[in-house]
Amino acid sequence: MNKKTIQDIDVKGKKVLVRVDFNVPLKEGIISDDNRIVAAIPTIKYLLENGAKLILCSHLGRPKGQVNEKYSLKPVAAKLAEKLGKEVKIAKDVVGQDAKQLVQNLKEGEVVLLENVRFDPREEKNEPTLSQELANLIGEDGIYVNDAFGTAHRAHSSTEGITHYVKNSVAGFLIEKEVQELGKVIEQPEKPFVAILGGAKVSDKIGVIENLLTKVNTIIVGGAMANTFLKAMNYEIGSSMYELDKIEEAKRLLEEAKQKNVQIILPVDGYAAKIPEGTELTVETIENAEHKAVILNDNKEIAKEQIMEGFNILDIGEQTIENCIHALENAKTICWNGPLGYTEAPSFAKGTQSIANYIAATNAKCVIGGGDSVAAIKKVKKEAMENGKTPEQFSNIYLSTGGGASLEFLEGKELPGIKALEDKK
Repeated sequence: MNKKTIQDIDVKGKKVLVRVDFNVPLKEGIISDDNRIVAAIPTIKYLLENGAKLILCSHLGRPKGQVNEKYSLKPVAAKLAEKLGKEVKIAKDVVGQDAKQLVQNLKEGEVVLLENVRFDPREEKNEPTLSQELANLIGEDGIYVNDAFGTAHRAHSSTEGITHYVKNSVAGFLIEKEVQELGKVIEQPEKPFVAILGGAKVSDKIGVIENLLTKVNTIIVGGAMANTFLKAMNYEIGSSMYELDKIEEAKRLLEEAKQKNVQIILPVDGYAAKIPEGTELTVETIENAEHKAVILNDNKEIAKEQIMEGFNILDIGEQTIENCIHALENAKTICWNGPLGYTEAPSFAKGTQSIANYIAATNAKCVIGGGDSVAAIKKVKKEAMENGKTPEQFSNIYLSTGGGASLEFLEGKELPGIKALEDKK
Protein backbone atom coordinates (compact mmCIF):
# COMPACT_ATOMS: atom_id res chain seq x y z
CA MET A 1 0.00 0.00 0.00
CA ASN A 2 1.39 3.41 -0.96
CA LYS A 3 -0.31 5.26 1.90
CA LYS A 4 1.39 6.41 5.09
CA THR A 5 0.48 4.39 8.18
CA ILE A 6 0.70 5.07 11.90
CA GLN A 7 4.20 3.58 11.91
CA ASP A 8 5.41 6.36 9.60
CA ILE A 9 4.65 9.14 12.08
CA ASP A 10 5.51 10.11 15.68
CA VAL A 11 2.38 10.01 17.83
CA LYS A 12 3.85 10.51 21.30
CA GLY A 13 2.10 13.21 23.26
CA LYS A 14 -0.19 14.06 20.35
CA LYS A 15 -3.93 13.93 20.09
CA VAL A 16 -4.87 11.25 17.57
CA LEU A 17 -8.39 10.94 16.16
CA VAL A 18 -9.04 7.44 14.81
CA ARG A 19 -12.07 6.71 12.64
CA VAL A 20 -12.91 3.11 13.55
CA ASP A 21 -15.78 0.91 12.43
CA PHE A 22 -17.70 -0.09 15.56
CA ASN A 23 -20.93 -0.68 13.65
CA VAL A 24 -21.61 -3.91 15.54
CA PRO A 25 -24.89 -5.86 15.80
CA LEU A 26 -26.68 -4.67 18.92
CA LYS A 27 -29.89 -5.96 20.48
CA GLU A 28 -31.25 -4.48 23.72
CA GLY A 29 -27.80 -3.13 24.54
CA ILE A 30 -26.04 -6.48 24.03
CA ILE A 31 -23.34 -6.88 21.34
CA SER A 32 -23.82 -10.21 19.57
CA ASP A 33 -20.63 -10.04 17.46
CA ASP A 34 -17.60 -7.99 18.54
CA ASN A 35 -15.46 -8.85 15.50
CA ARG A 36 -15.19 -5.23 14.36
CA ILE A 37 -14.07 -4.11 17.80
CA VAL A 38 -11.45 -6.85 17.91
CA ALA A 39 -10.25 -5.90 14.41
CA ALA A 40 -9.51 -2.33 15.57
CA ILE A 41 -7.53 -3.30 18.68
CA PRO A 42 -4.04 -3.64 17.06
CA THR A 43 -4.17 0.00 15.92
CA ILE A 44 -5.62 1.19 19.24
CA LYS A 45 -3.02 -0.66 21.32
CA TYR A 46 -0.12 0.56 19.16
CA LEU A 47 -1.18 4.18 19.56
CA LEU A 48 -1.75 3.90 23.31
CA GLU A 49 1.58 2.10 23.86
CA ASN A 50 3.34 4.83 21.90
CA GLY A 51 1.98 7.64 24.03
CA ALA A 52 -0.90 8.96 21.95
CA LYS A 53 -3.85 10.82 23.45
CA LEU A 54 -6.48 8.77 21.71
CA ILE A 55 -9.92 9.87 20.46
CA LEU A 56 -12.06 7.25 18.73
CA CYS A 57 -14.89 8.06 16.34
CA SER A 58 -17.47 5.68 14.84
CA HIS A 59 -21.03 5.32 13.64
CA LEU A 60 -23.52 2.66 14.70
CA GLY A 61 -26.64 1.80 12.73
CA ARG A 62 -28.72 4.37 10.89
CA PRO A 63 -29.98 7.01 13.34
CA LYS A 64 -30.65 9.38 10.40
CA GLY A 65 -28.87 12.37 11.87
CA GLN A 66 -30.78 12.34 15.14
CA VAL A 67 -29.80 11.42 18.70
CA ASN A 68 -31.29 7.99 19.38
CA GLU A 69 -30.33 6.07 22.53
CA LYS A 70 -30.93 2.81 20.65
CA TYR A 71 -27.78 3.56 18.63
CA SER A 72 -25.60 4.88 21.45
CA LEU A 73 -22.00 3.69 21.55
CA LYS A 74 -22.10 3.19 25.34
CA PRO A 75 -22.18 -0.65 25.07
CA VAL A 76 -19.25 -0.44 22.66
CA ALA A 77 -17.22 1.65 25.13
CA ALA A 78 -17.87 -0.97 27.82
CA LYS A 79 -16.85 -3.84 25.52
CA LEU A 80 -13.71 -2.04 24.35
CA ALA A 81 -12.71 -1.28 27.96
CA GLU A 82 -13.07 -4.98 28.71
CA LYS A 83 -10.87 -5.90 25.72
CA LEU A 84 -8.20 -3.32 26.53
CA GLY A 85 -8.25 -3.82 30.26
CA LYS A 86 -8.46 -0.07 30.85
CA GLU A 87 -11.04 2.71 31.10
CA VAL A 88 -12.65 4.02 27.92
CA LYS A 89 -14.44 7.29 28.56
CA ILE A 90 -17.46 7.99 26.35
CA ALA A 91 -18.50 11.50 25.39
CA LYS A 92 -22.16 12.50 25.63
CA ASP A 93 -21.94 14.14 22.21
CA VAL A 94 -19.88 14.15 19.00
CA VAL A 95 -18.18 17.56 18.92
CA GLY A 96 -20.11 19.32 21.69
CA GLN A 97 -19.06 20.63 25.09
CA ASP A 98 -18.68 17.20 26.73
CA ALA A 99 -16.50 15.85 23.90
CA LYS A 100 -14.32 18.98 23.99
CA GLN A 101 -13.90 18.77 27.76
CA LEU A 102 -12.94 15.08 27.74
CA VAL A 103 -10.46 15.57 24.88
CA GLN A 104 -8.93 18.64 26.53
CA ASN A 105 -8.19 16.65 29.69
CA LEU A 106 -6.77 13.60 27.87
CA LYS A 107 -3.37 12.32 29.01
CA GLU A 108 -0.92 10.12 27.13
CA GLY A 109 -2.14 6.52 26.94
CA GLU A 110 -5.77 7.46 27.65
CA VAL A 111 -8.74 6.95 25.34
CA VAL A 112 -12.05 8.72 24.71
CA LEU A 113 -14.82 7.43 22.45
CA LEU A 114 -17.03 10.09 20.87
CA GLU A 115 -20.76 9.40 20.72
CA ASN A 116 -22.22 8.03 17.46
CA VAL A 117 -21.00 10.40 14.72
CA ARG A 118 -24.21 9.81 12.74
CA PHE A 119 -26.16 11.51 15.51
CA ASP A 120 -24.93 14.65 13.74
CA PRO A 121 -26.90 15.24 10.49
CA ARG A 122 -23.80 16.78 8.88
CA GLU A 123 -21.78 13.53 8.92
CA GLU A 124 -23.32 11.73 5.95
CA LYS A 125 -23.54 14.99 3.97
CA ASN A 126 -19.78 15.45 4.40
CA GLU A 127 -20.39 19.02 5.53
CA PRO A 128 -17.15 21.00 6.02
CA THR A 129 -18.36 22.49 9.32
CA LEU A 130 -18.38 19.09 11.01
CA SER A 131 -15.08 18.10 9.39
CA GLN A 132 -13.54 21.29 10.76
CA GLU A 133 -14.96 20.72 14.25
CA LEU A 134 -13.60 17.16 14.33
CA ALA A 135 -10.19 18.49 13.28
CA ASN A 136 -10.39 21.19 15.98
CA LEU A 137 -10.67 18.48 18.64
CA ILE A 138 -7.11 17.38 17.97
CA GLY A 139 -5.63 20.80 17.13
CA GLU A 140 -2.89 21.83 14.70
CA ASP A 141 -0.44 19.14 15.80
CA GLY A 142 -3.09 16.43 15.89
CA ILE A 143 -3.12 13.33 13.71
CA TYR A 144 -6.03 11.73 11.88
CA VAL A 145 -6.04 7.96 11.36
CA ASN A 146 -8.58 6.13 9.23
CA ASP A 147 -8.91 2.50 10.27
CA ALA A 148 -12.56 2.01 9.27
CA PHE A 149 -12.35 -0.02 6.07
CA GLY A 150 -16.07 -0.81 6.27
CA THR A 151 -16.90 2.88 5.65
CA ALA A 152 -13.92 3.81 3.44
CA HIS A 153 -16.19 3.82 0.38
CA ARG A 154 -18.23 6.66 1.93
CA ALA A 155 -17.12 10.29 1.54
CA HIS A 156 -18.39 11.46 4.95
CA SER A 157 -17.09 14.14 7.30
CA SER A 158 -15.29 11.63 9.54
CA THR A 159 -13.90 9.50 6.69
CA GLU A 160 -12.91 11.99 3.99
CA GLY A 161 -13.84 15.57 4.93
CA ILE A 162 -11.61 15.80 7.99
CA THR A 163 -8.46 15.10 5.94
CA HIS A 164 -8.76 18.60 4.42
CA TYR A 165 -8.34 20.22 7.84
CA VAL A 166 -5.46 18.30 9.44
CA LYS A 167 -1.76 18.18 8.61
CA ASN A 168 -1.34 14.43 8.97
CA SER A 169 -3.83 11.82 7.68
CA VAL A 170 -2.63 8.22 7.74
CA ALA A 171 -3.95 4.66 7.65
CA GLY A 172 -4.32 2.30 10.58
CA PHE A 173 -3.24 -1.34 10.60
CA LEU A 174 -6.69 -2.68 9.62
CA ILE A 175 -6.99 -0.59 6.47
CA GLU A 176 -3.41 -1.50 5.58
CA LYS A 177 -4.20 -5.20 5.96
CA GLU A 178 -7.49 -5.00 4.05
CA VAL A 179 -5.84 -3.26 1.09
CA GLN A 180 -3.00 -5.81 1.06
CA GLU A 181 -5.26 -8.89 1.26
CA LEU A 182 -7.85 -7.69 -1.25
CA GLY A 183 -5.11 -6.28 -3.45
CA LYS A 184 -3.43 -9.69 -3.74
CA VAL A 185 -6.68 -11.17 -5.04
CA ILE A 186 -7.17 -8.46 -7.64
CA GLU A 187 -3.57 -7.92 -8.71
CA GLN A 188 -1.77 -11.24 -8.19
CA PRO A 189 -4.27 -14.10 -7.95
CA GLU A 190 -2.87 -17.61 -8.20
CA LYS A 191 -4.94 -19.53 -10.71
CA PRO A 192 -7.36 -21.23 -11.04
CA PHE A 193 -9.25 -18.29 -9.52
CA VAL A 194 -12.92 -18.79 -8.60
CA ALA A 195 -15.24 -15.97 -7.49
CA ILE A 196 -18.51 -16.61 -5.67
CA LEU A 197 -21.07 -13.81 -5.80
CA GLY A 198 -24.41 -13.87 -4.02
CA GLY A 199 -26.86 -11.48 -2.46
CA ALA A 200 -30.02 -9.78 -3.61
CA LYS A 201 -29.23 -7.59 -6.60
CA VAL A 202 -27.29 -7.90 -9.84
CA SER A 203 -27.17 -4.09 -9.92
CA ASP A 204 -24.94 -4.10 -6.82
CA LYS A 205 -22.39 -6.35 -8.50
CA ILE A 206 -22.34 -5.49 -12.22
CA GLY A 207 -19.07 -3.55 -11.85
CA VAL A 208 -17.55 -6.36 -9.77
CA ILE A 209 -18.45 -8.99 -12.37
CA GLU A 210 -17.05 -6.84 -15.20
CA ASN A 211 -13.76 -6.37 -13.35
CA LEU A 212 -13.49 -10.03 -12.32
CA LEU A 213 -14.15 -11.26 -15.86
CA THR A 214 -10.62 -10.11 -16.73
CA LYS A 215 -9.09 -12.00 -13.80
CA VAL A 216 -11.01 -15.18 -12.90
CA ASN A 217 -11.52 -18.61 -14.44
CA THR A 218 -14.97 -19.18 -12.94
CA ILE A 219 -17.75 -17.12 -11.38
CA ILE A 220 -20.40 -18.85 -9.26
CA VAL A 221 -23.60 -16.80 -9.05
CA GLY A 222 -26.19 -17.47 -6.35
CA GLY A 223 -28.70 -15.71 -4.15
CA ALA A 224 -31.58 -13.67 -5.55
CA MET A 225 -29.22 -12.02 -8.04
CA ALA A 226 -29.02 -15.37 -9.88
CA ASN A 227 -32.73 -15.05 -10.71
CA THR A 228 -32.05 -12.14 -13.07
CA PHE A 229 -29.55 -14.26 -15.00
CA LEU A 230 -31.96 -17.20 -15.06
CA LYS A 231 -34.74 -14.95 -16.34
CA ALA A 232 -32.38 -13.65 -19.03
CA MET A 233 -31.93 -17.27 -20.17
CA ASN A 234 -35.73 -17.83 -20.31
CA TYR A 235 -35.79 -20.06 -17.23
CA GLU A 236 -39.02 -20.34 -15.27
CA ILE A 237 -38.44 -18.75 -11.84
CA GLY A 238 -42.03 -18.50 -10.62
CA SER A 239 -42.61 -15.50 -8.36
CA SER A 240 -38.94 -15.11 -7.43
CA MET A 241 -37.46 -11.65 -7.08
CA TYR A 242 -35.45 -10.40 -10.06
CA GLU A 243 -34.48 -7.08 -11.67
CA LEU A 244 -36.42 -6.57 -14.88
CA ASP A 245 -34.33 -3.55 -15.90
CA LYS A 246 -31.12 -5.61 -15.64
CA ILE A 247 -32.15 -8.47 -17.95
CA GLU A 248 -30.22 -7.05 -20.92
CA GLU A 249 -27.25 -6.34 -18.67
CA ALA A 250 -27.27 -9.97 -17.52
CA LYS A 251 -27.37 -11.18 -21.13
CA ARG A 252 -24.42 -8.93 -21.97
CA LEU A 253 -22.37 -10.25 -19.03
CA LEU A 254 -23.11 -13.87 -19.99
CA GLU A 255 -21.96 -13.17 -23.56
CA GLU A 256 -18.87 -11.32 -22.35
CA ALA A 257 -17.95 -14.25 -20.09
CA LYS A 258 -18.31 -16.62 -23.03
CA GLN A 259 -15.99 -14.48 -25.16
CA LYS A 260 -13.41 -14.31 -22.36
CA ASN A 261 -13.67 -18.07 -21.76
CA VAL A 262 -14.85 -17.53 -18.17
CA GLN A 263 -17.28 -20.13 -16.88
CA ILE A 264 -20.36 -18.75 -15.11
CA ILE A 265 -22.08 -21.30 -12.89
CA LEU A 266 -25.77 -20.63 -12.23
CA PRO A 267 -28.26 -22.68 -10.18
CA VAL A 268 -29.70 -25.74 -11.95
CA ASP A 269 -31.96 -26.56 -9.01
CA GLY A 270 -33.11 -24.94 -5.81
CA TYR A 271 -35.45 -24.81 -2.85
CA ALA A 272 -38.50 -22.56 -2.96
CA ALA A 273 -41.22 -21.31 -0.63
CA LYS A 274 -44.78 -20.41 -1.61
CA ILE A 275 -45.39 -16.85 -0.46
CA PRO A 276 -48.83 -15.29 -1.09
CA GLU A 277 -48.72 -12.20 -3.30
CA GLY A 278 -48.41 -9.04 -1.24
CA THR A 279 -47.00 -10.89 1.78
CA GLU A 280 -43.76 -9.48 3.16
CA LEU A 281 -40.76 -11.79 2.85
CA THR A 282 -39.71 -12.43 6.46
CA VAL A 283 -38.19 -15.36 8.32
CA GLU A 284 -41.58 -16.12 9.86
CA THR A 285 -43.55 -16.04 6.58
CA ILE A 286 -40.90 -18.15 4.86
CA GLU A 287 -40.62 -20.80 7.57
CA ASN A 288 -44.42 -21.11 7.79
CA ALA A 289 -44.85 -21.40 4.00
CA GLU A 290 -45.04 -24.51 1.80
CA HIS A 291 -41.54 -25.56 0.69
CA LYS A 292 -40.40 -27.65 -2.25
CA ALA A 293 -37.38 -28.56 -4.35
CA VAL A 294 -37.42 -27.25 -7.94
CA ILE A 295 -35.50 -27.95 -11.15
CA LEU A 296 -34.26 -24.89 -13.04
CA ASN A 297 -33.99 -24.85 -16.83
CA ASP A 298 -35.76 -23.50 -19.90
CA ASN A 299 -37.87 -26.63 -20.45
CA LYS A 300 -41.44 -25.32 -20.37
CA GLU A 301 -42.92 -28.80 -19.86
CA ILE A 302 -40.89 -29.37 -16.68
CA ALA A 303 -41.78 -25.87 -15.49
CA LYS A 304 -45.47 -26.57 -16.10
CA GLU A 305 -45.35 -29.90 -14.24
CA GLN A 306 -43.65 -28.56 -11.11
CA ILE A 307 -45.94 -25.48 -10.86
CA MET A 308 -43.63 -22.59 -10.04
CA GLU A 309 -46.35 -19.94 -9.83
CA GLY A 310 -46.39 -18.31 -6.38
CA PHE A 311 -43.08 -19.92 -5.38
CA ASN A 312 -39.93 -17.95 -4.51
CA ILE A 313 -36.54 -19.59 -5.08
CA LEU A 314 -34.65 -18.97 -1.82
CA ASP A 315 -31.69 -21.34 -1.92
CA ILE A 316 -29.55 -23.37 -4.29
CA GLY A 317 -30.28 -27.11 -4.57
CA GLU A 318 -28.20 -30.27 -4.09
CA GLN A 319 -27.00 -30.53 -7.72
CA THR A 320 -26.00 -26.86 -7.74
CA ILE A 321 -24.05 -27.37 -4.51
CA GLU A 322 -22.22 -30.28 -6.19
CA ASN A 323 -21.50 -28.14 -9.26
CA CYS A 324 -20.10 -25.36 -7.06
CA ILE A 325 -17.88 -27.71 -5.08
CA HIS A 326 -16.61 -29.29 -8.31
CA ALA A 327 -15.66 -25.81 -9.56
CA LEU A 328 -13.84 -25.08 -6.29
CA GLU A 329 -11.89 -28.35 -6.14
CA ASN A 330 -8.78 -27.16 -7.99
CA ALA A 331 -9.02 -23.47 -7.10
CA LYS A 332 -5.88 -21.76 -5.81
CA THR A 333 -7.66 -18.47 -5.10
CA ILE A 334 -11.26 -18.01 -3.95
CA CYS A 335 -13.09 -14.72 -3.49
CA TRP A 336 -16.58 -14.83 -1.95
CA ASN A 337 -19.05 -12.02 -1.35
CA GLY A 338 -22.73 -12.53 -0.61
CA PRO A 339 -24.96 -15.44 0.52
CA LEU A 340 -26.29 -18.06 -1.90
CA GLY A 341 -29.71 -18.18 -0.27
CA TYR A 342 -32.04 -16.49 2.20
CA THR A 343 -29.76 -17.39 5.12
CA GLU A 344 -31.87 -15.64 7.77
CA ALA A 345 -34.34 -18.52 7.42
CA PRO A 346 -32.63 -21.76 8.60
CA SER A 347 -34.45 -23.85 5.99
CA PHE A 348 -32.76 -21.88 3.21
CA ALA A 349 -29.23 -21.53 4.60
CA LYS A 350 -27.96 -24.96 3.49
CA GLY A 351 -26.39 -23.82 0.22
CA THR A 352 -24.40 -21.02 1.84
CA GLN A 353 -23.33 -23.22 4.75
CA SER A 354 -22.32 -26.11 2.45
CA ILE A 355 -20.01 -23.82 0.48
CA ALA A 356 -18.63 -22.40 3.75
CA ASN A 357 -17.91 -25.93 5.00
CA TYR A 358 -16.02 -26.73 1.80
CA ILE A 359 -14.03 -23.49 1.77
CA ALA A 360 -13.05 -23.92 5.43
CA ALA A 361 -11.42 -27.24 4.51
CA THR A 362 -9.55 -26.02 1.42
CA ASN A 363 -5.94 -24.86 1.21
CA ALA A 364 -6.74 -22.20 -1.39
CA LYS A 365 -6.13 -18.53 -0.61
CA CYS A 366 -9.60 -17.25 0.35
CA VAL A 367 -10.83 -13.68 0.80
CA ILE A 368 -14.40 -13.40 2.07
CA GLY A 369 -16.48 -10.25 2.50
CA GLY A 370 -20.11 -9.44 3.28
CA GLY A 371 -21.87 -10.12 6.57
CA ASP A 372 -23.65 -13.38 5.69
CA SER A 373 -20.66 -14.96 3.95
CA VAL A 374 -18.35 -14.06 6.83
CA ALA A 375 -20.91 -15.31 9.38
CA ALA A 376 -21.11 -18.67 7.60
CA ILE A 377 -17.34 -19.16 7.70
CA LYS A 378 -17.12 -18.00 11.32
CA LYS A 379 -19.73 -20.59 12.27
CA VAL A 380 -17.64 -23.36 10.68
CA LYS A 381 -14.45 -22.07 12.32
CA LYS A 382 -16.10 -21.90 15.73
CA GLU A 383 -17.40 -25.47 15.50
CA ALA A 384 -14.04 -26.72 14.21
CA MET A 385 -12.07 -25.08 17.01
CA GLU A 386 -14.48 -26.48 19.56
CA ASN A 387 -13.50 -29.88 18.14
CA GLY A 388 -9.77 -29.30 18.52
CA LYS A 389 -8.68 -27.40 15.42
CA THR A 390 -6.48 -24.31 15.80
CA PRO A 391 -6.78 -20.81 14.27
CA GLU A 392 -3.60 -21.54 12.26
CA GLN A 393 -5.52 -24.16 10.29
CA PHE A 394 -7.65 -21.33 8.89
CA SER A 395 -4.73 -18.99 8.12
CA ASN A 396 -5.47 -19.25 4.39
CA ILE A 397 -8.85 -17.52 4.92
CA TYR A 398 -9.07 -13.75 5.27
CA LEU A 399 -12.37 -12.34 6.55
CA SER A 400 -12.83 -8.77 5.36
CA THR A 401 -14.57 -6.25 7.61
CA GLY A 402 -15.97 -4.47 4.58
CA GLY A 403 -19.24 -5.27 2.84
CA GLY A 404 -19.85 -2.48 0.35
CA ALA A 405 -16.24 -1.31 0.70
CA SER A 406 -14.79 -4.69 -0.27
CA LEU A 407 -17.22 -4.88 -3.21
CA GLU A 408 -16.14 -1.48 -4.52
CA PHE A 409 -12.49 -2.43 -4.03
CA LEU A 410 -13.06 -5.62 -6.05
CA GLU A 411 -14.76 -3.46 -8.67
CA GLY A 412 -11.47 -1.58 -9.03
CA LYS A 413 -12.75 1.67 -7.56
CA GLU A 414 -10.60 3.97 -5.45
CA LEU A 415 -12.26 4.36 -2.05
CA PRO A 416 -12.66 8.02 -0.91
CA GLY A 417 -11.64 7.30 2.68
CA ILE A 418 -8.36 5.77 1.50
CA LYS A 419 -7.70 8.10 -1.43
CA ALA A 420 -7.78 11.08 0.98
CA LEU A 421 -4.89 9.74 3.10
CA GLU A 422 -1.30 10.84 2.61
CA ASP A 423 0.93 8.93 0.18
CA LYS A 424 4.29 7.59 1.28
CA LYS A 425 7.06 9.74 -0.13
